Amino acid sequence: MNTSNNTNKKRFNKSALLNCICFFAALLIIPIVTDLMPKKTFSENENRSLKEFPEFSAKNVSDRSFMRGFEEYFSEHIAGRDYFISLKTRMDMLQGRTEINGVYILKERMVEKIGEPDYESIDKSIAAMNKFAEDNEVPVFFMLLPTSAGIYSEEIPKNAPNLEQKEFIEYVSNGLSAKISYIDVYAGLSAAKNEYIYYRTDHHWTTLGAYKAYAEAGKRMGYTPLPLSSYDIEHAGFDFKGTFHSKALYGNIEADILALYHSNSGVNPNLSVTEEIGGETKVYDSIYFREFLDKKDKYSVFLGSNQPIVTITNGNPNGGKLLLIKDSYAHCYAPFLKEHYSEITLIDLRYIQMAYNTVINTEDYEQVLILYNVSTFSQDINLRKLGFQE
Repeated sequence: MNTSNNTNKKRFNKSALLNCICFFAALLIIPIVTDLMPKKTFSENENRSLKEFPEFSAKNVSDRSFMRGFEEYFSEHIAGRDYFISLKTRMDMLQGRTEINGVYILKERMVEKIGEPDYESIDKSIAAMNKFAEDNEVPVFFMLLPTSAGIYSEEIPKNAPNLEQKEFIEYVSNGLSAKISYIDVYAGLSAAKNEYIYYRTDHHWTTLGAYKAYAEAGKRMGYTPLPLSSYDIEHAGFDFKGTFHSKALYGNIEADILALYHSNSGVNPNLSVTEEIGGETKVYDSIYFREFLDKKDKYSVFLGSNQPIVTITNGNPNGGKLLLIKDSYAHCYAPFLKEHYSEITLIDLRYIQMAYNTVINTEDYEQVLILYNVSTFSQDINLRKLGFQE
């Protein structure tokens, strides 16, 4: 009996020793491998720039900013980073957690966790839009779009922090002046919740979701939307894994499908891109950038990567001109509008560091549409730029 106990004890000691050796070997090997690996400046999986090695100086050492910067740098460049993120997600899920890195993992989709916004900041954005409408004679329309977390809120665990988007949208729309026409698409999107209107692994809506809003907006903006039967739908990608997947690296949610809608109206628009204000303007013969279908950031097939100004022209002199002040939800939405406007100018206020009237003249347009999703609107302060002119 004693011999058996001694044997088991020796086995346990050997196992514990082996685990310790592996643990300390990992602590030694991982930093060495990380140091020897070529360093990337951009993470294609996370679609963002990575931290650079911090500047070394006596001041940075004394105020500890060097060490903080080094920790961030090391964590973003560590060997096997994606594996460790995926492993942590699986461990968290085993413990019953459904919120991973700001993403709720549901049965069939992932949705974004959106906390309560700073309403003082929200009021400033609303005031800036109201001032913009007051300062300009052109008719102004506003569309505040729910995200998938708003449409599928009943699937989020009870008591989990989650902005009540319907109430938030009502708060914003109630603050608009009479000079802004609000376009309500919440009810229509909610009624279509069983259709494929939001990506399962990304924060954007799908092209079908954008079509639903385009059809609803026509009632207020004065155009007759083309019926869905007027489009040939091209399924251009079947393996899209978007921003939510990048944050959680959870592989049990079905990959998304990218759909391009081609109307048979005969309209063949060109697209010009201003990469820098006052810089060179590039002209393309398509609104779809198919090279992105072979990259992680597949959503950029719609109008390409983010730019300060993008102009879509269709060569139809009879259509009016539309100014679209937007976030990235507009990228798969704007192609539907090309049927009704001779020119559409999309402005991304994040990339315009000057008064808006120095880069555009609102008198050139028959209508202005401000289009944002709830998540961006609740956090972004760039809409305040609409309250200033030179």
